[in-house]
Amino acid sequence: MTAALSAILTPNNGDFDSVDGELLAESLERRRRHRRHTLIVAATFHAANIVLLTMFAVAGTVSAPVALGFAGCVAVTLGIFWGLSEGGISDGWNDHSFALPYAAATLLLLLSFIAIAPQVAVVFLLALLLVAQMAGMRATPRQGLIVWLVISAGVVLLYWLAELPLLLPVANGQERFATLMTFSLTIARVIYIGVFAGSMRGALYRRRIELEAAYKRIEELAELDELTGSYNRRCIMRILGDEAVRAQRSQSPCSVALIDLDWFKRINDTYGHPTGDEVLRTFAITMFANIRSIDKFGRYGGEEFLLVLPDTPHDMAVQMLDRLRMIVATLDWSAFSHGLRVTISAGVATLAPDELPVTLLARADAALYAAKAGGRNLIASN
Repeated sequence: MTAALSAILTPNNGDFDSVDGELLAESLERRRRHRRHTLIVAATFHAANIVLLTMFAVAGTVSAPVALGFAGCVAVTLGIFWGLSEGGISDGWNDHSFALPYAAATLLLLLSFIAIAPQVAVVFLLALLLVAQMAGMRATPRQGLIVWLVISAGVVLLYWLAELPLLLPVANGQERFATLMTFSLTIARVIYIGVFAGSMRGALYRRRIELEAAYKRIEELAELDELTGSYNRRCIMRILGDEAVRAQRSQSPCSVALIDLDWFKRINDTYGHPTGDEVLRTFAITMFANIRSIDKFGRYGGEEFLLVLPDTPHDMAVQMLDRLRMIVATLDWSAFSHGLRVTISAGVATLAPDELPVTLLARADAALYAAKAGGRNLIASN
């Protein structure tokens, strides 16, 4: 009877563990464990009902065959669903735990025994409430309506049309005790459902936080250059486009600088690619440490980088790049390899009214070419 509850509240990781639509072995085993747990809990819930029926049988309210018959029907029902589960028939289903089919079978069983043993209907009616609660949590609105109609129709059929007596066994001390135990065990099961649901909500909340963190990390990785930690080309170009639109709308200055590490190929050839990678990383760290929070720095390609300078007029941009050039030139690069020296050249351009970002970049590139032609370790502007 807890199949519906567990199917809702237990995260179904298997839905995501597949290759070409085929569930992985680990996911299949996880689903089987989930179904086993569901059926074991269901068996425990039914065992409580069997104990209650046995108590009523001892009190003389019903005959012993009623308790034995209910126990046998429960065993057959659980056995069928256990066999279906272990056979893997539902592995590829969305409702792989048979939640709704199991709920339907349980409803039929409980309604049948209300008719067979109306003297102890309180046991089955309270169990119906548990099934309705759990099926409603698993079902869609349409399915929930159907469950409600089925239960209501069954109860009306039994108590209105068939005129079964609606009894609460309290004729003697044993019956009173059994009736009180019926309510007590029902409350215990309701509390269990609440605790279980709370733990699953906590697990789902933690999973959501983990997924949000993972998604944020994926977004960061999609925007960042793995080696330098700066924005990658796609991201820095998008930022440039956004800043160009903002600058033209607000009529504020926006400058860019294309920066190239001088003789970087020679550094790679002379000192090796690992040293070249360290040079790129150290250069990026140096840039981040010496630019403003509003500035955006990204790897344009190879040893070329793009620096976007919002709200920065042309002369100020040139001064900023010259300061950065001197900082890079005065770093102790020999710590990576004896005799290593690194300088940069840059081309600076400032956005003109109605100018496209691609045109702005072309002017910055032309200025960078002029800086290289002038002997490198220079800042040129266009």
